[in-house]
Amino acid sequence: MPIAILSVHDKAGLIDFARGLHDLGWILIASGGTAKALREQHIPVTEVADYTGSPEILGGRVKTLHPAIHGGLLARPTESDRKQLLDLGWDFIDLVAVNLYPFEQTIAKPNVVLEEAIENIDIGGVTLIRAAAKNHDRVTLVCDPSDYALVLAELRSGSVKPETRKQLAIKGFALTSSYDAAISAYLNPGDALRISAYRLQQLRYGENPHQQAMLYTYRPGVGPMGGSVLQGKELSYNNLLDLDAAWRAAVSFEKPTIAIVKHLSPCGIASSSNLVDAFKAALASDPVSAFGGVIASNRSFDGATAQVLGDLFVECIAAPGFGDEARSILASHKNLRLLDMPDLSIEPRYELRSITRGILKQDLDLGDPPLTSPPSGTGEIEGGHWRVVSKRQPTEAEWTSLRFAWKACQHVKSNAIVFAQGEATVGIGGGQPNRVDCVRIAVERAGDEAQGAVMASDAFFPFPDSVEVAAQAGITAIVHPGGSIRDADSLAVADANDMAMVVTGVRHFRH
Repeated sequence: MPIAILSVHDKAGLIDFARGLHDLGWILIASGGTAKALREQHIPVTEVADYTGSPEILGGRVKTLHPAIHGGLLARPTESDRKQLLDLGWDFIDLVAVNLYPFEQTIAKPNVVLEEAIENIDIGGVTLIRAAAKNHDRVTLVCDPSDYALVLAELRSGSVKPETRKQLAIKGFALTSSYDAAISAYLNPGDALRISAYRLQQLRYGENPHQQAMLYTYRPGVGPMGGSVLQGKELSYNNLLDLDAAWRAAVSFEKPTIAIVKHLSPCGIASSSNLVDAFKAALASDPVSAFGGVIASNRSFDGATAQVLGDLFVECIAAPGFGDEARSILASHKNLRLLDMPDLSIEPRYELRSITRGILKQDLDLGDPPLTSPPSGTGEIEGGHWRVVSKRQPTEAEWTSLRFAWKACQHVKSNAIVFAQGEATVGIGGGQPNRVDCVRIAVERAGDEAQGAVMASDAFFPFPDSVEVAAQAGITAIVHPGGSIRDADSLAVADANDMAMVVTGVRHFRH
């Protein structure tokens, strides 16, 4: 009879998997906690300690580290290896289901101490994985609960396929590699950057058809950006870049928000009390550029919003869920991809960019950092950071628009300029070598909507010309970081045109 050893910290799916093995005639061996979970479900199991004749010791630090276990795993499918095991009272072990102590989750907790981190460094589990993976010609390794169903299906059809065993072994080596890298990085931070990523799919091509491309994920077994594609053809390289930009923009707002992105540039961002109005306002910002773009929503995409989408051609929509009515309506959009996101998080909290012979790493820009010291100068303080430097104070309506525009501006390529009315963009300019050209682009996009709008700039104004163009267009209030040696010149233009001006002391370049 085949033998399986089960030793898992994450017990998701364990009971069904173990019961499936038992029903197929497998003998089950399990470590203490895993054996207890199986016995509670009346699944026959032998504890590791009973099989080896050696109890768990050192408070559970040593459970499966025994020749009976690792000899059974590492034995080759030969008569001599089998005889050695049988002479010692042991046998082949044919399958291992194992996962590791949650080291990375432990060190991510606030105020974790070294002793707690050390106790969450798995030894026996890593050894089981490596032994089973090394001998995958005979042994099946299952280190990811998402693979339980696949393994059971193949066993029910006769046996686990050699190619499946190989792929499971590769997953095991990848897991132990990333696990050790996390431990090393924790104990010696900043020494080396170790990246573990798992190939998800070959993309049709990269930015252009002559470029090959591949999608990798930081976690095995997850979909693009951690989500699930519900309909439509495979996401392309450019789709994924645009979706990432749109998602980061949408989830940075608390109210129901829609972000529309085309070629990595937002063409419309809006917040409202409901998703339908947010979509209408975001689309109105630049309906021409929205054609062929992608959409991200920070709320479940509902039927009403899908209805007002109408026949607008968009490549993809990302949202934390899609209602049944929305799914039914959107199914009629040929080739529209729907990416169902698990939550509103952005992971990891850093980003990497390749340069010639190197990699740049930085924290994500998640908005203004907390205030660490009182701001200098005079004027009203808004939100702990902002200072009103103009003669005129912003109105309540302008404050609302300024806050919105400042946050939206953070997602536009520098030199970023955003015009906003209420909580919606009406004109966006970015990605130009000089700031005044970006203001002119925003003016052109906004048209008549520039009258009475506010303006946000991701960095200071090096010259007063940008403020002059904004004043001529009808902008009434401006928010920018300040800090230019010519700030006084820009402020003088604002005061001369009765514009309110607020400085934040924080820059938000996005190159």
